[in-house]
Amino acid sequence: MRVLVTRPAREAQRWVDQLQQRGLVATALPLIEIAAPPDEQAVRHAWARLQSFDAVMFVSGNAVACFFRLKPPAAVWPAAGTRAWAPGPGTRDALADAGVPHEAIDSPPGDAQQFDSDALWAQVATQLDAGQRVLVVRGGGATGQGAGRDWLATQLAGRGVAVESVVAYCRRAPEWTAEQLQLAKQAAHDGSIWLFSSSEAIANLQSLLADSRWNEARAIATHPRIAQAASAAGFGVVCLSRPTVADVVASIESIR
Repeated sequence: MRVLVTRPAREAQRWVDQLQQRGLVATALPLIEIAAPPDEQAVRHAWARLQSFDAVMFVSGNAVACFFRLKPPAAVWPAAGTRAWAPGPGTRDALADAGVPHEAIDSPPGDAQQFDSDALWAQVATQLDAGQRVLVVRGGGATGQGAGRDWLATQLAGRGVAVESVVAYCRRAPEWTAEQLQLAKQAAHDGSIWLFSSSEAIANLQSLLADSRWNEARAIATHPRIAQAASAAGFGVVCLSRPTVADVVASIESIR
């Protein structure tokens, strides 16, 4: 039995390595490709104004990596009280790896039921007052238009907090090789387990293999909305798991 990790390539390989260390057969099959932002100068401009924000929310580890890739050589994380917000441990670790001090990072606790905007809001809701400012570093769709984490921006705006956003990368459907296409077709019915961390990945899969049926396929989803998307796509078995390696491994074992 094989586990197919559908996260973008950088994250997928890390998950593959961790799953293999636990004795599982895991293969990266990215269903989202990360590309350059539509306007790199906008990201550099955000860096130049970073100290004017009271907090910066990064939607994902890719947001961190792409934002810091365009960091001006002399720039450092602001020391004047600017907080870095992360919706989950992957983003938190990416911030730490990028040099943001641990004490400047806010994220949900490790035992949170979910790692998302709702869980982050529970941690940071009391930090800011009306008139303060937050920057959201996010991804965009294939056209470069910003997408994601609108719920958190709505909560902030309701408190009178000014919210700006900058698109640090674009997401698009991957261009699979013939080998990857064949692997995906086999995995629709050979007992493989698909690991989904994004509803967008499921939509891309349906576009790439529009003629495939998924009633014999098995999936693990790391959020209720993703589980709903997998069920709607026709996956015969869908298991919901917390997005940690230990919980995912336990879920895999439960449906073997």
